[in-house]
Amino acid sequence: MEAVLGHLRGAIERGEYAIGDKLPSEAELCRTLEVSRPVLREALRALQTMGLTVSRTGKGTFVVASAVEDPTFGDYAASDLLEVRRHIEIPVAGYAAVRRTPENLDHMAHLLDRMEGETDTTAWVAMDTLFHLAVAEAAQNPVFRRVIEEIRDALARQSAFLNELGGRREQSNREHRAIVEALIDGSEHDAVEAMSHHLDRVETTLTDIVRPGRTDLPTEGGPEA
Repeated sequence: MEAVLGHLRGAIERGEYAIGDKLPSEAELCRTLEVSRPVLREALRALQTMGLTVSRTGKGTFVVASAVEDPTFGDYAASDLLEVRRHIEIPVAGYAAVRRTPENLDHMAHLLDRMEGETDTTAWVAMDTLFHLAVAEAAQNPVFRRVIEEIRDALARQSAFLNELGGRREQSNREHRAIVEALIDGSEHDAVEAMSHHLDRVETTLTDIVRPGRTDLPTEGGPEA
């Protein structure tokens, strides 16, 4: 899928498909690129997430941009999502470290065990969003959970995108484990640091996929609370 995406993205960025052009049909692309339709459709979805194309029902896929600007996950742009996550999830991790219950810790430990043994991306992504909800629940403030619920679909879409194109799963598992260990220790400082590191890595991977040298995404060291 990454090879197909790279080929199509490169063709768009080189101007082989100009803004307003319709991409060849799925059948034609499958024949030309010698890939299955499911693989092609994953690549086409990634192009749309990157903001390069738009799919129009019954008409096909059309080019709407010549360069990747800011991927969109559901209703939210990546830059907006990252900014909000820094303001919400970092302090939430700190609160969770001092307020978590044994039941909260058991739930997160169980989720982590399942995630570390999961090989299916779709199932892993679903548990990834559950993990972040569980951290919010451990902060014992229902407003935090409501905020994470609001962006849950966007988180899932972003997680799938980063796993498919950035190979984030094993790294995420390690970062989640560090968060839970800090919560078990009851260390507000370590929990904040672990969540900050997690979001830093999400940002770095996303930036590497989109385009090195981006400056408008939230940067490390920016305001966090």
